[in-house]
Amino acid sequence: KEILPYVGPRPPVGIHRYILVLFQQKAPVGLVEQPPSRAHFNTRFFAAQLDLGLPISTVYFNCQKEPANR
Repeated sequence: KEILPYVGPRPPVGIHRYILVLFQQKAPVGLVEQPPSRAHFNTRFFAAQLDLGLPISTVYFNCQKEPANR
């Protein structure tokens, strides 16, 4: 059951690294507040709050946005 929708990359100008982390839920998750910003999001704190344990998979990728005047 989806609680928060997936939000794809929206980098500002330049190259940015994105990391997707997959956890196996031990039990259904209740209400989760959407973070006000993705900047400085603490995955370890989030996982600890929801008792998610260790990640079971991760994906890393870079995304780049060129300036509009290029």
